Amino acid sequence: MSRILVTGSAGRLGRSVVAVLRERGDDVVEVDLAVPDDNPEAIATDLTDPAAASAVVAEARADAVIHLAAIAVPFSAPEQHILRTNATLAINVMQAAVDAGVRKIVTASSPTVFGYGSPAGWTPERLPLDEQVEPRPWNAYALSKLVAERTMQMFAAQQGDAVRLAAFRPCYVIAPEEWGGEPTQQGHTVLERLDDPALSAPALFNYVDARDVGAFLHTLVGGLDDIPNAQTFIVGAADALARRPLAELMPQYWPQTAAVAAELTGTSPAFSIEKARRMLGWEPEHDWRTELQPVVRETEPAGGA
Repeated sequence: MSRILVTGSAGRLGRSVVAVLRERGDDVVEVDLAVPDDNPEAIATDLTDPAAASAVVAEARADAVIHLAAIAVPFSAPEQHILRTNATLAINVMQAAVDAGVRKIVTASSPTVFGYGSPAGWTPERLPLDEQVEPRPWNAYALSKLVAERTMQMFAAQQGDAVRLAAFRPCYVIAPEEWGGEPTQQGHTVLERLDDPALSAPALFNYVDARDVGAFLHTLVGGLDDIPNAQTFIVGAADALARRPLAELMPQYWPQTAAVAAELTGTSPAFSIEKARRMLGWEPEHDWRTELQPVVRETEPAGGA
């Protein structure tokens, strides 16, 4: 069992991460800018204030810090504000953890660092995308997440193996209640995103169940001493959020991807999770076919994927 401080604990991803960590025996300290009234143990703190960040991390006496807190939606605020806020949160939380003697630090990044959706055009060097593909962020949110990764690498270079660090890029997060019809982050239901591929195409049809992210983070924290320091991982489902193979769908919405998309056979996603599988033995447990099974049976035509 580890004592883990989770920032952004009240968010869409944070709630599931906290629940899964506790289910697996971890002692969790919840920290967010605002916390629910029905959760008196959670701590409300403005982590953009370095003194406040230092105080809450020091007082927690945690074995590990998982940093999720951020402005989580691109273009939801002015670009300068997103970049400044997210970059400040990353360095404040990681610096506070280092200063408090926390040995394990994990920070959230995003697949948006790859740069898909750029208005100037985007052609991937290969598919599926993996951690070796060069990031090309084109907006402040994506850049802020790359800054968080670089901040993690900075502390690894500074501290060596005395502090174990990692970053992870969670795909489009689907919270448990969203399988039942609650709106996803973009305002559509999961079923709507399946029925209209144009809704999922901007994210390259990626997704991940929030509970699988929680399980990944539990595994990652437990395994940080056994892998090379300062690793970055893509965390996604084992398939795409699509009824048809991406080899067919990707060129429809991204014509320039036709050649590389041909590698995406069957239900293969556009984002590879092989590194997490290989280094940590992690495997996602949830997918849209099982979670939406009753609905899919009613609406999917015969012979569907």
